Amino acid sequence: MSARTLPLLFLNLGGEMLYILDQRLRAQSIPGEKARKDEWTDVDRKRVMNDIISTMFNKKFLEELFKPQDLYSKKALRTVYDRLAHASIMRLNQASMDKLYDLMTMAFKYQVLLCPRPRDILLVTFNHLDAIKDFISDSPGILNQVDETFRRLIETYNCLSDGEFQLIRQTLLIFFQDMHIRVSIFLKDKVQNSNGRFVLPISGPVPWGTEVPGLIRLFNHKGVEVKRAEFTTAGNYVTPQREGSFELYGDRVLKLGTNMYSVTRPVETHMSGSSKNLSSQAKENIAPNPLAKEELNFLARLLGGLDIQKPAGGESGFRLNLFTTDEEEEHAAQTRPEELSYKVINIEATQEPGRRAELSRILGELDVAEPRPDSAEKGEDLLALMDGL
Repeated sequence: MSARTLPLLFLNLGGEMLYILDQRLRAQSIPGEKARKDEWTDVDRKRVMNDIISTMFNKKFLEELFKPQDLYSKKALRTVYDRLAHASIMRLNQASMDKLYDLMTMAFKYQVLLCPRPRDILLVTFNHLDAIKDFISDSPGILNQVDETFRRLIETYNCLSDGEFQLIRQTLLIFFQDMHIRVSIFLKDKVQNSNGRFVLPISGPVPWGTEVPGLIRLFNHKGVEVKRAEFTTAGNYVTPQREGSFELYGDRVLKLGTNMYSVTRPVETHMSGSSKNLSSQAKENIAPNPLAKEELNFLARLLGGLDIQKPAGGESGFRLNLFTTDEEEEHAAQTRPEELSYKVINIEATQEPGRRAELSRILGELDVAEPRPDSAEKGEDLLALMDGL
């Protein structure tokens, strides 16, 4: 497991979340002069995107995120995104939040699987950040936050070896290995099977720095080439024209990580049979984590430091539905297996001991993964966002 995986996982999933929210907010927005009080306008959309991105790139939060550490558990990570999604006036009910998280995770899993080289995961991340900068192009303060994260990524990851990036890729695939949610976009494009597993292409550009397959070279003991043999490949491979830019600005070349929702089309998710079978596995791990109290306390303190926009005065917050109709949303909530549905938890993070005790009580009711022995030695603050929820 790589201790450098978490920032890439968080930023890429966050980028996918922003793509989806922007698409749905645009689809449901009404011209300002025609909108009722409870309807979305483009002004509301921009406010939501600015609030979420500002929270996502909060300096204190990212300082903790970039510390070398193991990945958070799926529940801890889901709770962080629930917090992010509700960082503005927008409100999602549990079914829509479940669908949002399913779309985020399956999109990034597909991108990781298709990366030509493990190092290209960094280009996927840069594509997400480039798109995020477009969302907030008229907000220089937030743009500066994103650029600072860009520079931190370049400083942290550009110097890593190919072997270290391979370990990062393996860590991500281990995280995603039990997720087989069917997504309509992938099914229609025939890149996903009905069982939720992806179809990997056998044609296209080869990784940068490699040659198109079809030639075998034989060398003698002195390293001199003595013979060549050609063979026919099943795929149609091509050499990439150039390598993508790993700098703050530049052509990434790789398209993975760009916004696939820029063309409006409905997106549905369905539980595959293999995912439904996870319910038996989920029931095996119901014992509370003995370190849960301190972990959630640290999570509360960390999130308490973020500048979260709350609806003012009479504002109750606008509801966003990720389904076509309210009936579809209600049906999804009723049919989703309970073991695979993450309960939405509202965390009011303060420094008050009474509130921390209440957070600990909530945590005791959750299904928490057992920490690894070596993780405890690193300090409970490093476990705060991993297996705490």
